[in-house]
Amino acid sequence: MNSQPSIGMDRTINETRWIKKKYWKYIAGGIILVALVLFFALRDWTSTVRVDKERVTIATVFQGVFNDYITIDGNAAPISTIYLDAYEGGKVEEILLEEGSMVHKGDVILKLTNNDLNLNILNSEAQLAEKANFLREVRIRMEQEKHSLERELLYAKYDLMAKKRHYEQNKELIKDDLIPRDDYLTSEEDYMLAEKTLSLVILRQKQDSSFRSLQIEQITENLRNMQLNLNLVKQQQDYLNVKAPVDGQIGSLLVEIGQSIQRGFRIGQINVLTSYKIEATVDEHYIDRIRSGLAGYIEKTDDTLTLEIKKVYPEVRNGKFKIDLVFTGDLPENIRIGQSYFIKLQLGQPVEALQIPQGSFYQTTGGQWIFVVDETGTFATKRAIRIGRKNPQYYELNEGLSPGEQVIVSDYTIFGDNDKVELR
Repeated sequence: MNSQPSIGMDRTINETRWIKKKYWKYIAGGIILVALVLFFALRDWTSTVRVDKERVTIATVFQGVFNDYITIDGNAAPISTIYLDAYEGGKVEEILLEEGSMVHKGDVILKLTNNDLNLNILNSEAQLAEKANFLREVRIRMEQEKHSLERELLYAKYDLMAKKRHYEQNKELIKDDLIPRDDYLTSEEDYMLAEKTLSLVILRQKQDSSFRSLQIEQITENLRNMQLNLNLVKQQQDYLNVKAPVDGQIGSLLVEIGQSIQRGFRIGQINVLTSYKIEATVDEHYIDRIRSGLAGYIEKTDDTLTLEIKKVYPEVRNGKFKIDLVFTGDLPENIRIGQSYFIKLQLGQPVEALQIPQGSFYQTTGGQWIFVVDETGTFATKRAIRIGRKNPQYYELNEGLSPGEQVIVSDYTIFGDNDKVELR
């Protein structure tokens, strides 16, 4: 009787299994799914690169006085250069002074010869002499004509006086019929003719005088022009002696003995050494900030020399433009043309600002972001920043960082495109 199973007990056991076997696989799948969600949610998916700490340069952001300047290099040059151009062409006959010689204004540097110019002088002198002789002959002839007209005028006056006296006598005689009427009329006609003849002689004398004066004036003017032309030709001959236009030093001579040169040929130059200037080039990045009057400094071990921008050249070549600086105080000792100097060019006044040292990171980021080291010093992450001005040592920070923070300023090429750097 006891070996038979109890139906009541089996029912009790089945009812106590509240989760059926067929649901266990769904529960297990749900647990796995929740675990995966938590895994992906809590894991750091930032792209990371691991580097040795010794391979990077870390700098600290600091607050301090920012000096707005750039460093440029320049070369000493004479305060001005006067070019020697040939006023007249010719063949180089003799070089009296060499390059580097000190000269005074008017010193002959070299001599030229020009046979054509000498021939022109001879022709001009001959033409001038011929014209002068012609003018003398004209004046003599005109003087003779003048005297002839004066005699003719004198005769005409005396003839008029005689004809008038004879006419007036006949006029009285005809009243008493003492002479024939034909004699009276003849004397009257002779008197009128003499009067008109005198008027014509006077008119001719006036016209001849005006013509003579005009002709002499024209010939004299022509003679004066010929004389001026001769003087110019002789002056051209004087130009064959190339002279120093100012006191200074011969910087270069570009001719040799026997060389034929044309008018306007660049013979050389004279360097005016009353003072010196510095010729420098500046990166076009600063073209909007460079202007005349900015101060510059040359720092020596025992002194600081001051300069000022005198001229800014507008042309940009190969990413650079030229400026000229002049000394506003003492000149460097033993300064020589072509000597190199390093100049601090002040672009603005010193100001308080956040700063970081310059580094190669700028070539990658353009100053728009930087890797900031965590307080633990174990990793660094990207952060957007804004850089303002820069000088040869530091960048000015406008936003994105705080004093005391550390940043990586070395080259970023080893980091690739990763957003996080783990420092080992």
